[in-house]
Amino acid sequence: MARSEPGTRPSEARLRLLTTATRIFYAEGIHSVGVDRIIAEAQVTRATFYRHFPGKEDLVLAYLREVHAMDRDALEAAVAAYPSPAEALLAIAHAIAGNIQSPGFRGCAFLNAAAEYPGADHPVHQQIIAHRQWFLDSLQSLLTQVARDLSDAAARHYVMLRDGAMAAGCLFDPALVADTFLRGVEGLVRIHGERNVRA
Repeated sequence: MARSEPGTRPSEARLRLLTTATRIFYAEGIHSVGVDRIIAEAQVTRATFYRHFPGKEDLVLAYLREVHAMDRDALEAAVAAYPSPAEALLAIAHAIAGNIQSPGFRGCAFLNAAAEYPGADHPVHQQIIAHRQWFLDSLQSLLTQVARDLSDAAARHYVMLRDGAMAAGCLFDPALVADTFLRGVEGLVRIHGERNVRA
């Protein structure tokens, strides 16, 4: 369910448009879905759509912000539930693995969007990069407590494992992909933790 902007009263029509767009953009892609389809499935008027979103790009950006908020909430929940940074890193991996095995999984929403918006100067592409930088920074913050000077390399390794799993999860057996991903993250966290102890 889409959420409203913090500190504002939610508009039912806006939430319906965003919920509809989030579902369809993720399942079918962004460029292949027109505004008319979103309007029809959200059961709003064209005037209502343009009152909330001046154009399709604004809706796409809102969709990506919505997915980012869901990812952020999941990561923050894992960190809150596990005070140990190593356990939090594993909990984040388990959440990703669960997502890969969920019905309707079609890969990473941000990687999918990046394929449709390759231009580095495009606002959608910039939002994708901002999300990925946030994820990398979040992992590095945790890994700093596990691997000290190796945290940057370890965080990038974790992101690459995650990207590969998200891509493979909709092409091959998702359970096998999830298990392989979890083994990779467990090994990464263990190895860097052991190096940290020896340092």
